[in-house]
Amino acid sequence: MQYIRFGQTGLKVSQLCLGTMSMGSSAWKGWVLDEDDSIPILRRALDLGITFFDMADWYSSGRNEEVVGKNLVRMSARERLVLATKVYYPMSDDPNDRGLSRKHIATAIDRSLARMGTDYVDLYVIHAFDADTPVEETMEALHDTVRAGKVRYLGASTMYAWQFAKMNHVAAINGWTPFVNMQCQYNVLYREEEREMFPYCRDRGIAVTTFSPLARGFLARDAGTARTTHDIYQEFYGDEIDREIARRVNEVAARRGVSKAHVAMAWVGGNANHNIPIVGVAKAAHLDVAVEALGLRLDAAERDFLETPYRPRDEISDQKAVRRPRACGAARDSPIG
Repeated sequence: MQYIRFGQTGLKVSQLCLGTMSMGSSAWKGWVLDEDDSIPILRRALDLGITFFDMADWYSSGRNEEVVGKNLVRMSARERLVLATKVYYPMSDDPNDRGLSRKHIATAIDRSLARMGTDYVDLYVIHAFDADTPVEETMEALHDTVRAGKVRYLGASTMYAWQFAKMNHVAAINGWTPFVNMQCQYNVLYREEEREMFPYCRDRGIAVTTFSPLARGFLARDAGTARTTHDIYQEFYGDEIDREIARRVNEVAARRGVSKAHVAMAWVGGNANHNIPIVGVAKAAHLDVAVEALGLRLDAAERDFLETPYRPRDEISDQKAVRRPRACGAARDSPIG
């Protein structure tokens, strides 16, 4: 495992991040692993050299942070871990127990730290953009978590580039802590972030972490899990172009003698749009595939073969998307790839 600089910060992270939405409580969602089944995966991740772990207070209604955070702190020295968690989604029926208000952020970070059993979180990520709260209120409240020593770095996820730029601009003009990370969906079937978000992050030296490298499992059906079988976002993928790209992934995998998951992961991990893939797994063996894929280098011809059919699709913001019909014979009007 290699360790790389996180954007322009001095922080070093493993070149692969373990996403842990699938760990916590099966009572929250049927495909989520309970603690006993989560521990072997966390231990394997550490054995493979993974030090970067992504959580969220919303996952398993808080149980995710307890299962992942507390067990990692028991298994490894705290200073060797880079722990990330997120805030935004509703944690109860209380109207103030959600969003990015000062009240909710101040409460949420304390609850997260208590559940994880640590005094600080390395990366605190807003899970989405909150249109109901002034940006100034959110950014000052986040800055205060850093000043209080509860948070080391700030990140954001799943929003439009203009929203992300606006929030960082507000932080800059007020002398508050800026975001050093953007977490977004990215795979060979969904590349819309290449238009604005990636160029903005490159210009500002912001680290990019990417989730769903297998397109919610669509690109690796042979590696499917209970989650991918019931994931509502599966409906976002599956049109004619998606099927053609998936066929090409399978063709490259067959030529290379590896799995489709290897190729899909290698496309993301070796991308010119430098990013740190966040991989979610249902068993320890999936982690081995992800790590192996980091060493698989697709050549220019293979990358072009996989990318050529791509056409524009609707962006995913706040984890919502409306499908735009696409056809293989459509005009190639995309500036992407």
